[in-house]
Amino acid sequence: MLKISEPYVLMVPTYADGEGRGAVHKQVIRFLNDADNRSHLKGVIASGNMNFGQYYAWAGNVISDKCNVPVLYKFELSGTETDVARIKQGMEEFWKRQP
Repeated sequence: MLKISEPYVLMVPTYADGEGRGAVHKQVIRFLNDADNRSHLKGVIASGNMNFGQYYAWAGNVISDKCNVPVLYKFELSGTETDVARIKQGMEEFWKRQP
């Protein structure tokens, strides 16, 4: 399994059913169940499908709640060039603010 030893932001897709179940992929859960990997997590960015209403990009909410980190950005499906630019700018600003 991948081991992380420095601060990172996790970007995840959402696989929820119509009731929010299964939002976080099992491989991501296994990765975050490792205390060392989890300890370096600083934020989460999630993709989703707006057709799922309140469960849009729900994996971000689940990870945020369980790991006590902020949801930094959500985007639709594969995202757009605008999303890429916003995430890039946001990450530059985010890392400047980290101790």
